[in-house]
Amino acid sequence: MNSVDLNGIGMTSQRTRERLVQRLVEQGIGSQRVLDVMRTTPRHLFLDEAMAHRAYEDTSLPIGFQQTLSQPYIVARMTELLLEQGPRSRVLEVGTGSGYQTAVLAQLVEQVWSVERIKPLLDKARQRLRQLKLRNVTLRHADGSMGWEDAGPFDGILSTAAPERIPEELLRQLAPGGCLVIPVGGASQHLQVVTRSSEGFDTRIVEAVRFVPLRPGTVK
Repeated sequence: MNSVDLNGIGMTSQRTRERLVQRLVEQGIGSQRVLDVMRTTPRHLFLDEAMAHRAYEDTSLPIGFQQTLSQPYIVARMTELLLEQGPRSRVLEVGTGSGYQTAVLAQLVEQVWSVERIKPLLDKARQRLRQLKLRNVTLRHADGSMGWEDAGPFDGILSTAAPERIPEELLRQLAPGGCLVIPVGGASQHLQVVTRSSEGFDTRIVEAVRFVPLRPGTVK
């Protein structure tokens, strides 16, 4: 990988990042830890050079293979929801994508396991995470809807793709007291938070969202 300025210049500068963080605050992101990580993580590193100047816009951006880099607000919101009941030590991410959400999580939890079905995306993400010296991430090329059974159970699971309904495999791999943050639906999707209790699973619908679909059984 070519050397990339992690600090950024011009449209990727620290001043541009500060404006993004201010927008996140205005949209209701309240976790200072999450805001600090969003401020310091170089989002432009996770885009091809031609798109890097748009990295600190609060919008989703294409990363190839019909996949997207999630809107910063959604990354911050999902991360905040995952951590709202306290720290998480073992977190599964379904859909590594560019590796940006992975990088944010890796700075806030003890260990991240991340699954991606599209190998060229996974290879790029691995290079970017190495460049950022984030060593508490383990990656796997696999069908994310199946989770990562031999690494579980997890006290946090976060999905960056939307299934029509929550896969049973993910629920089974959630530890007692664990939290699953996942967009669910087809044409109409809603972000859901599922918490595993001694009685079963408690589900809370948070807000309408738009994610790429989670496609079970497809690995490229």
